[in-house]
Amino acid sequence: MQTIIEPFKIKSVEPIYFNTPEERVAILEKAFYNPFLIHSKDVIIDLLTDSGTSAMSSNQWAGIMQGDESYAGSPSFFRFEETIQNITGMPLVIPTHQGRAAEKILFSILGGKGKYFVSNTLFDTTRANIEFSGAEGVDLLCEEGKHPSIPAPFKGNMDVNLLKNFIAEKGASNIPLCVITVTNNSGGGQPVSMQNIREVSAVCKEHKIPLFIDACRFAENSYFIKIREAGYANKSVPEIAKELFSYADGCTMSAKKDAFANIGGFLAMRNESLALSCRNLLVVMEGFPTYGGLAGRDLEAIAIGLNEVMDENYLNYRIRSIEYLTNKLIEAGVPVMQPAGGHAVYIDAKAFFPHIPVDQYPGQALVGALYLVGGIRSVEIGSLMFGKYDTDGKLIPAQMELVRMAIPRRVYTQSHIDYVAEVVIEAFNNRAKVSGLKIIEEAPILRHFTAKLAPIN
Repeated sequence: MQTIIEPFKIKSVEPIYFNTPEERVAILEKAFYNPFLIHSKDVIIDLLTDSGTSAMSSNQWAGIMQGDESYAGSPSFFRFEETIQNITGMPLVIPTHQGRAAEKILFSILGGKGKYFVSNTLFDTTRANIEFSGAEGVDLLCEEGKHPSIPAPFKGNMDVNLLKNFIAEKGASNIPLCVITVTNNSGGGQPVSMQNIREVSAVCKEHKIPLFIDACRFAENSYFIKIREAGYANKSVPEIAKELFSYADGCTMSAKKDAFANIGGFLAMRNESLALSCRNLLVVMEGFPTYGGLAGRDLEAIAIGLNEVMDENYLNYRIRSIEYLTNKLIEAGVPVMQPAGGHAVYIDAKAFFPHIPVDQYPGQALVGALYLVGGIRSVEIGSLMFGKYDTDGKLIPAQMELVRMAIPRRVYTQSHIDYVAEVVIEAFNNRAKVSGLKIIEEAPILRHFTAKLAPIN
């Protein structure tokens, strides 16, 4: 069968409010050309993020009603803990209110001036928490991951030779942690192979550098391993996930992604002394170690979602639906990241707008164009999000200029996705009319969330 049907039925719905192109012009101007400043009621299809925007199942809603709100020792926590232990094989589980809180705790303890955290690609909040500690985040993405239009099965991989060279240059004692993000969000939602994780783990063990997995989309990555990597076709997703985590010393996770939850996250690890330090900081920042800033009902929803996400009927639908949109855009000539990633479609804004230089933020210009044409909210992953300035104030651009259309889990149907394709193709056919943008106000950290921009005439 060619038709991709959703492996679920819809029980509850919420309305979409439609506005006109003329209204969207005024809305975008009022938001200073930043999608984060647009009110959600003014968005027709919201692809800004897949974080916390999923539809929870009837079992998750039922679990919410069973949540125990005891301050300490809630049975909801112990169900949460046992679920994560079973999936990851890691005995020490620390709940947090979301993924960046887990990162804040971890990097506050391990970070500091003169230290380097290496990764395949760090996402924005991960890098911000590293830099806030005084340390530096370094991306060591494989070469094939740097070329959006050239397909390869595991473009999220870390370059193992670059890792070895970096350790030799900086010294293992100055590298407190290696982080592998699965799937590689900033790198186009591309998966990481088991072989690559195994090889990176071996290098880290040789140099006594702890390896952590950024596990936001561990199930999607595990399914890619199943369908793309030799030797895994007959293994179940839970088996693949268990092996993936076995090569790591710990992990962080935002449960707002692959656990379908609207809030929540956790740290899991094997090191008792590090866990003790993390729990001490948790109490100061988040809450008691058996709730960590979460309500008992959220702990229940996360535990249920972590098991639901490993269902292979769901994962097949999830990956194929992203592939469906990617292929429709490729057929129309739209430059996109190939092959399709796990949670989003990434448009190559530099190729989409060859007439807009990187210092005029072609990705952000494309975000604005998609909103004006069809009320779609997306996000730039390029020089607005990751660009830096040199000592003369000149932009140091990001490695790639991408626009991410992140698909919330179990929210939109195929007709919504067909509409998205039509909007992108219309924007592409009228791309010569779009001009670049300039920043008129920005914050020193995570500027893309609040920056104000204006068109360049």
